[in-house]
Amino acid sequence: MTNGDTIDLENNNVESNSTPSMAVDVETSSAPTNTNESQYDENLKKKRKLTSPHLGAKSKNGTKHLLDHIVVCPMIKQRDTRQMLLKANSSSDGKCASLDTYHFNPEVSRYELGMMIVLHEYPLSIVEHEGFRRYSNSLQPLFEIHSRNNIRADIFKMFEAEKHKLQRVLESNSSRVAITTDMWTASNQKRGYMVITAHFINESWVLQDRIMRFMYVPSPHDAENLGDALMECLLDWNIKHKLLTLTLDNCSTNDAMVNVSNIGNYKS
Repeated sequence: MTNGDTIDLENNNVESNSTPSMAVDVETSSAPTNTNESQYDENLKKKRKLTSPHLGAKSKNGTKHLLDHIVVCPMIKQRDTRQMLLKANSSSDGKCASLDTYHFNPEVSRYELGMMIVLHEYPLSIVEHEGFRRYSNSLQPLFEIHSRNNIRADIFKMFEAEKHKLQRVLESNSSRVAITTDMWTASNQKRGYMVITAHFINESWVLQDRIMRFMYVPSPHDAENLGDALMECLLDWNIKHKLLTLTLDNCSTNDAMVNVSNIGNYKS
């Protein structure tokens, strides 16, 4: 090789201004003939770039193959921004208490959407409003807003989960339960509804109030229909034998309901 020769180390080519006297094979010239063939094959795989999952880590291998790997590495393209985003945790007084790393969870956002609709009594059609969709997309483009039917199904799942949670509390609680009912007719629908509320003292001696049932009662609103609706709720929650008191409106129909349904027999 003369002083005018040019060597391309990446492609293992030798360019010369003069006529070469022999061909040079960089990879195979150092190959052993008889011994350690398996070790040679392993080292050869480590020298290959891009197409092999093995990258040489020895100092003599250089860094060119690592730079080439950065261009095609799929893990680098999937940029993780969780450590770049922070969220403020508010205290009870509304002030920022601490900072934590933020990670978007679509299931949590979907749950909070259903909770917002129940808490503020929004119509289910709000998820289909163009303005609401644009606003949600500006906050988090990755969040997929579902239809009103899916939101309705989510709310029923939330109700069942809270119901089972309250049932476990009532079963484990040693105190008895006081029941109050209220009956009214919606002016816009001309339909009668009954709400049944449970009152009990928990293990910490704190009075608790929980709505057990909000139900539609078909007409006529006589003692038999009202008694069936109330007994269905008590049996569903399995608290008929823990009943302490039953408070009703001052109506003759309610007095007849207690006698017809024999609710007084469950008090002890």
